[in-house]
Amino acid sequence: MNPFSLAGRTALVTGANTGIGQAIAVAMDRAGAKVICAGRRSCVETVSQLSEGREIILDLADPMAARDVFSEEPIDILVNNAGIIRRSDAVDFSEADWDEVMDVNLKAVFFTSQAFGRALLKREAGGCIVNIASLLSFQGGIRVASYTAAKHGVAGVTRILANEWAAKGINVNAIAPGYIATNNTEALRDDPDRNSAILERIPAGRWGEANDIGETAVFLASPAAKYIHGAILNVDGGWLGR
Repeated sequence: MNPFSLAGRTALVTGANTGIGQAIAVAMDRAGAKVICAGRRSCVETVSQLSEGREIILDLADPMAARDVFSEEPIDILVNNAGIIRRSDAVDFSEADWDEVMDVNLKAVFFTSQAFGRALLKREAGGCIVNIASLLSFQGGIRVASYTAAKHGVAGVTRILANEWAAKGINVNAIAPGYIATNNTEALRDDPDRNSAILERIPAGRWGEANDIGETAVFLASPAAKYIHGAILNVDGGWLGR
């Protein structure tokens, strides 16, 4: 048996239409999983890259949007990747921007995981949750107050669900991506001063690629990680160790 295989398992990946979510969906497909790509916009581009997969529209601006998804068919792996970001100085940060980010990046993560956990417990089946945290689960950042607060929260939610569900055969872990070249980091890469400062601190000497996160998600969802619970795994080119 290949301990890194996902053959025979079904995974749902949120925010799978682009970037990290797309890379995770493709990596899990290569590992043998049937992949359901969820997004607020069409994931047809991602699905076209899969050997077996389909898309569903799931707008997690409503944190309860996934409450009925897991009753429709057995799902073994949940990847909570969907997220948004708003940038503003703390003194100017609006309540609307705070609430929008917290709803998608934290509240939806918890309630989507809750719905998934309920379905697994009802089936008396094991399963796996991979949350997408951030370096800002550990650091403060600049001009991203709600994003930082939400990603700190994702780390906490990961740990509490692991505490409650590990003995029931449900693995709950998170990946904390470093600086990955995606739409969310385009503003940083377009700023010559910030881009240079970031690259100077990364021991690996480059921005990460979405597939760096995709392969890590496969590992955390695989039998190889069966005794890993409540971990926040940094995939950051060495950033936090600097």
